[in-house]
Amino acid sequence: MSTKDWLEKDFYKVLGVSKTAEQDEIKKSYRKLARKYHPDSNAGDASAEAKFKEVSEAYDVVGDAKKRKEYDEARRLFGSGGFRMPGSGGAQGGQGFGFDVGDLFNRGGQASGGGGGLGDILGGMFGGGGRTTTTTSTARPRRGADIETEATIEFAEAVNGVTVALRMTSDEPCKTCRGTGAKYGTVPKVCLKCEGTGMQTSVQGGVFAMTEPCTECKGRGLVVDQPCETCHGSGRGQSSKTMQVRIPAGVQDGQRIRLKGKGAAGERGGPAGDLYVSVHVKPHRIFGRQGEHLTLAVPVSFTEAALGAEIKVPTLDGLPVTVRIPAGTANGSKLRVRGKGSVRRDGSKGDLLLTIEVQVPHELTDEQRMKLQEFNTASAQPDLRAGLFGSS
Repeated sequence: MSTKDWLEKDFYKVLGVSKTAEQDEIKKSYRKLARKYHPDSNAGDASAEAKFKEVSEAYDVVGDAKKRKEYDEARRLFGSGGFRMPGSGGAQGGQGFGFDVGDLFNRGGQASGGGGGLGDILGGMFGGGGRTTTTTSTARPRRGADIETEATIEFAEAVNGVTVALRMTSDEPCKTCRGTGAKYGTVPKVCLKCEGTGMQTSVQGGVFAMTEPCTECKGRGLVVDQPCETCHGSGRGQSSKTMQVRIPAGVQDGQRIRLKGKGAAGERGGPAGDLYVSVHVKPHRIFGRQGEHLTLAVPVSFTEAALGAEIKVPTLDGLPVTVRIPAGTANGSKLRVRGKGSVRRDGSKGDLLLTIEVQVPHELTDEQRMKLQEFNTASAQPDLRAGLFGSS
């Protein structure tokens, strides 16, 4: 806790007691307020949680006799941010002169003589000192962790989209202590090192400032004297649940899908993390993919390619379509069947791309051989390889 906080915060008012209250009265008031604002009784109420931390912070000071004495002395000397020099009446008609106490702590290096400011002088009294400063604010909400998982789907499911059930194991607030980390019947305290922010900022060499999770509370902003037996003080637990996840149409093998807000729950009202699903698509027996289009190798006979033919080819939805093979179609030729491909984002479909594979017979009957020889004689084709032997 910074020295400035000791001077500006009225801890007696926070606890609802007078400045002359006995220690027993202070303790009784604290317990009453702690029960009223405890997270167990106000699940999900951020304002109650902030009030609970404020009450705990006040009791940590005035509930301790030694700290209370130092606090009262500091308030007496520098009451509520106005600093008054003894005997400074004179020119102002006996009135003291006041100024913002914050100037004393924020301008230390500018004072004559280059001293560290009043914050360094009083550091020993308030447990501060040195060159390390800690941010001062209420505990911030913490975003939940992201979760990674995998899903394996069929080829047709990737093309058309599918909803899959994923069993997830994620981090969530401990059900025993409801995320406080404290044993049932006890309450956590605001971390004095980071003042409940979960972060600490240190200045090294007077130039560089580094912010990192508090080493005392491990970034939670709270510390517990008696940790929860279930989560051992972490405030977190494991949960398993089955989630229905929609894999969009047209997803590719190896694609990573982000589902916002479907990860681990946040802390102190923070948002949930994200769920990342890595999709693995099983290969199809005959179909392939080329972006938004499907591909299919179609075998045709030598005579079908030469004379032309109408053939039936399968589609992914199971209904065959008739395709016209033009006469003289060469091996490797491409044909297109429109609207029989993968689903696009706008709901339309790509095409089915056919690659013609002309099949040459491995064995011929005597009659087939004779007919082909007659065809070869009748065609009188020029030498197809003549161009290979020209001069270089």
